[in-house]
Parts: sequence; structure tokens; C-alpha cells
Amino acid sequence: MKRGGIINARLAGELARLGHTDLVVVCDAGLPIPPGPAVVDLAFRLGVPSFETVLAGLVEEIVVEGATAAEETRENPGVVRVIRGLLPDPGLVPHHELKRMTAGAKLVVRTGEATPYANVILRCGVAF
Repeated sequence: MKRGGIINARLAGELARLGHTDLVVVCDAGLPIPPGPAVVDLAFRLGVPSFETVLAGLVEEIVVEGATAAEETRENPGVVRVIRGLLPDPGLVPHHELKRMTAGAKLVVRTGEATPYANVILRCGVAF
């Protein structure tokens, strides 16, 4: 048994398969997920688990060399605070572009978040 970190077996396995430049989408409960990427659906109830909880856990587990969020996140100061607090310099694109980019992701992690535009794409880096 793992000592800590992410203990969800499916999520831990998918994270272990990631490589440099792979994209990981962390999304709210409403983001449409296209066919293609592996999906780990953590949503239990609206708001559980939260976008912040899941994003913070992922950032502790993987190397992130870049991030992209929707320009529309500016409408939700709480989402901006979470993203900028964990990912200091995210790029911004229109929400429709973020949804298009989701199709190129290797992994989508769906949260129970019910706040609009609580979505971010992480670009994996390397630890050396």
C-alpha cells in the first residue's frame, strides 16, 4: 500500500504513464469530454471533490512545465486564485479553444466542481 499521495488506483496508474509534453486536463463536472483521452472521473456529488483539492494533489505528484486556462476564468475570482496559486503563470485561451485542446489530452481528470470555467490543462515536464 502507498504511504501517501494519490491513492486512487486508476488515477495513480494513469499518472505513471505520462511523459514529457503530455497534456492533463483537470475539469469541472460540466466540461464536455471528447472521445480519445483516458478519463478518471472522480466526481461524487456536485462540489465533491473540489477543483482545488484535485489540482493541488496533481501538482504535488507530477512535474508541470506549463498550464492553460480559459480567459473566462476571470469571471470567477475563486478559480483564478486557485489556478494562479498553484500554477504561477498560466496561459489563457478562449473557452472554446480550451475545449478543442481537450481532445489532444492524454488524460482528463473530472472533478465534482460546480463552478463555471474551473478547468485547466497541464503540460507535463520532466524532473531532470
